[in-house]
Amino acid sequence: MKLSNQVAIVTGAGRNIGEEIAKTLASEGAKVAVVDMDKARGEKVAAEIIKAGGEAAAFVADASAEEDIAAVVAGVVKRWGRIDILINNAAISDNKTILDITKAQWDAVIAVTLTGPFLMAQQVARRMVAQGTGGKIVNVGSTSGFFGRSRAIAYSAAKGGVANLTRAMAVQLAPHKIRVNGVVPNKIGSPVGKDEFDPSRPVVNLCGRPGVPLDMARAVLFLVSDDSDFIAGNMLFVDGGVSAMMVGDKSA
Repeated sequence: MKLSNQVAIVTGAGRNIGEEIAKTLASEGAKVAVVDMDKARGEKVAAEIIKAGGEAAAFVADASAEEDIAAVVAGVVKRWGRIDILINNAAISDNKTILDITKAQWDAVIAVTLTGPFLMAQQVARRMVAQGTGGKIVNVGSTSGFFGRSRAIAYSAAKGGVANLTRAMAVQLAPHKIRVNGVVPNKIGSPVGKDEFDPSRPVVNLCGRPGVPLDMARAVLFLVSDDSDFIAGNMLFVDGGVSAMMVGDKSA
């Protein structure tokens, strides 16, 4: 197994991409802290991991609350003694334009989607540095952070910030043997904050199918395993090739 005896934290792990990442890391031997705001969702995922023969525990936390983050980190260390992997996946979206979003809506999205990954990475990185054995951090971005779009102004800004947060973290944490990378999905699984996934929804990309959470989970597994030991500060696009296409091209 690629992650035997390693301890991983996955935020927003109660459904969709985060759930699949948690289960995939556990299947490769990691002990997984399933972090979600929804207690029932987190406990369900942790129970399914345990039933499948893995090791996991659910933690309830608001990804934007510094005290919640500190409690998760302390709880994980108390339970398993260390932290080796962090996946910053939790996010919320606004689906608003600059003309109709309120400051409160803007602040909420930035707090969870950008400030949350910063705070969680800060707390976890400090623990990794204290351990002296390095670690791996993966931030979940979005194609919305690289291109303009007709809605979700705060989400787009936040995910753009996540991309450069990832690069800056990679530079600053490399001396401590902490590798930081990011993954960039496009329309994978259900929309942000939603449970429903429609596999028949039309998509335009080079792969000719909608992305599914397992696509992301496999990419994350690669980035936290020794298979990617020479990759740092990278934003890996897991988007079916849509970002390579000319705007308006329907040939795929």
